Amino acid sequence: MPILQDALTRLELRPDLGGAIANWALRDGGAPLLRHADEQALAAGTPRRLGCFALVPWSNRIADGGFANPSGWLDLQPPPGEALPIHGSAWHQAWTLLAHDPSSALLVLDSAEPLPYRAEQRLSLRDGCLSLSLQVEHRGAEAAWYGLGLHPYFPRTAATRLEVGAEAVWLCGADRLPNELAPLPPAWDFARERALPDNEVDNAFAGWNGRCRVVQPDLGYVLECQASHCGHYMLFCPSGRDFFCVEPVSHPPNAHHLPGRPGLRLLKPGQRLRLDWRMTCRPLTTRP
Repeated sequence: MPILQDALTRLELRPDLGGAIANWALRDGGAPLLRHADEQALAAGTPRRLGCFALVPWSNRIADGGFANPSGWLDLQPPPGEALPIHGSAWHQAWTLLAHDPSSALLVLDSAEPLPYRAEQRLSLRDGCLSLSLQVEHRGAEAAWYGLGLHPYFPRTAATRLEVGAEAVWLCGADRLPNELAPLPPAWDFARERALPDNEVDNAFAGWNGRCRVVQPDLGYVLECQASHCGHYMLFCPSGRDFFCVEPVSHPPNAHHLPGRPGLRLLKPGQRLRLDWRMTCRPLTTRP
């Protein structure tokens, strides 16, 4: 398992499991900065039990069994256990560790499904800051629609608090697909630091400035996050679980079938799409 380290933190990579980050934690005391993956989680063989994985060439769910590109319809199949295609194809494949030193790594994936593309993840650690740059290059003969995202899982305790702004939220039906862009309800307005909601949330938020703060008093730190090249995030707060997700994404779920395809990019052969994500750990001087 490739390891990255800086003075404050230690990161474990799993190129063979979707190019995922398995664990990222403080070196002093071992507090998890991303959800901890124990031996059982690692043995499960899926990035969904790990700390973070890349979403390429789209984020979240797509309806109707595929989507239309200028050259025609692209058929998609849902992964096992899912009713709809979700999170692209990169998380189902082994990535190649192309370069690695004590504080940085380059992972690459050459994929033929469901589109020909090359994806890259560049990770680096410095002074408690994890920088991750995700990029995809379209290698098909005809133009195609692309999106990107990252799926970090954060620890959740009774004291966890979140600060993240947005202008609107995509409301969903029973199929968990967005059907209306609406003003933020008070319970989902995190412009000021507040506790996470008790009820389940699994929605895309629009009009994001890319900034986010995850406050962890019980674990002794704050994560200050910054995304570039994306204007949406997904907030996933499952009820009764010890994790939650704030996912930087370029587009809402099912954007391929929404008017105007919000956040998607039509890439011609050789064109690229990029998303950057930075998480900086700031230790707290006092704990509750």
